[in-house]
Amino acid sequence: MSTAAATQPRAWYLNRWNQLLLGLIAMMAISSPQYVWTLFTGPLNQKLGTTLAELQWTFSLLIILQTWCSPLQAYLVDRFGPRLLISVGALMSGGGWVLSSYVDNIWALYFTYGVICGFGTGIIYVGIIGLMVRWFPDRRGLATGLAAAGYGFGAIFTSFPIDSMIKSAGYAQTLLVWGIIQGLIGLVVAQGLRMPPDGWVPPAYAPTAAMQAKRSYTPREMLQSPIFWLLFVMMSMMSTSGLMVVSNVGPFANEYKVAQALVLGMAALPLSLTLSRFTNGLTRPFFGWVSDHIGREQTMALAFSLECVAILVLFAFIDQPALFVVLTGLVFFGWGEIFSLFPSTLTDTFGAKYAATNYGFLYIAQGVGSILGGPAAAFLKQSTGSWTAVFIVVAALDALTALLAITALRAMRQRHLAHA
Repeated sequence: MSTAAATQPRAWYLNRWNQLLLGLIAMMAISSPQYVWTLFTGPLNQKLGTTLAELQWTFSLLIILQTWCSPLQAYLVDRFGPRLLISVGALMSGGGWVLSSYVDNIWALYFTYGVICGFGTGIIYVGIIGLMVRWFPDRRGLATGLAAAGYGFGAIFTSFPIDSMIKSAGYAQTLLVWGIIQGLIGLVVAQGLRMPPDGWVPPAYAPTAAMQAKRSYTPREMLQSPIFWLLFVMMSMMSTSGLMVVSNVGPFANEYKVAQALVLGMAALPLSLTLSRFTNGLTRPFFGWVSDHIGREQTMALAFSLECVAILVLFAFIDQPALFVVLTGLVFFGWGEIFSLFPSTLTDTFGAKYAATNYGFLYIAQGVGSILGGPAAAFLKQSTGSWTAVFIVVAALDALTALLAITALRAMRQRHLAHA
């Protein structure tokens, strides 16, 4: 890898820590369409006269456009640069909310909230991750983890004011106002985003062949590598197993009669969801930082094994309210790190020049999990009459992925980096 431009550029917006801060803010600005959707379902149902099942297709479209279109979104970022494309993503994400405030039928909502917001948030998500792995070759795990945490944490700051405005001013006014606010924040932040020069590395940094690829691989070359497909299968397995649990925390709590039990004076279910949102954000920079120090595969094995154990212990004590709260938080802590470990591992393996586009292809694995996770868990529950099979399958997927990381992935990457 070239060591060109070994000194830090002087312009404030070309300082990589400022780039990380801008990326973090951009990620926070696009978190609301996904994480506060549930607050709008009741008012929208009443306004549009739809069934909940019909309405929830809006959310499905949001996730599908955000994940399955990520190769195209990432290619556009690599082709035209982050400033232009993140600006477009911010306008689409915020503008989708603004347009949604005027809709009077479900098909219009599908297009505005589902398609426009979904494509816009997807551009920003893969674009920011792709940017961070290029600015931080020495701290890829930490940087991608912090950026991904911004997406998880952002809604913590908007959930309560959005909920309050819906109750006081109605959902339409809320979508209009917050669409403008979030779109403008993303647009302003995007003006400072820049790619580092080709071959840029931080001062005194000397990557070794054992850590990172000596050259960058095009998406075509990457897609021909068995390592990519192993990573894709592993991320799909972890995404599916995590979402089988994430999408069913409420049903678990209700079936085992802990939802309304008091823990520290609060109902167990909302307390669990609050703690889980925090741990799901915290795990991304934490395990990313760990992987920078002990290696990607070792960290994957550690984190995925933790997820496996947490699932089994949760199942054993699921009818205990206090343990339900703590253990669901631990489950989220063992799952959310996939959004820092996989992009950093991918870029270490295939280089930084095409990082955004390459990660766009891998990020489809999250779309696979989004499609399989919830329905698979519901099918198992319906077929067996209990949640036991769900917990067994989740634990098995976690354990298998941990084993693949420490055996097959480590061996394949070592050979690849030695001969690249």
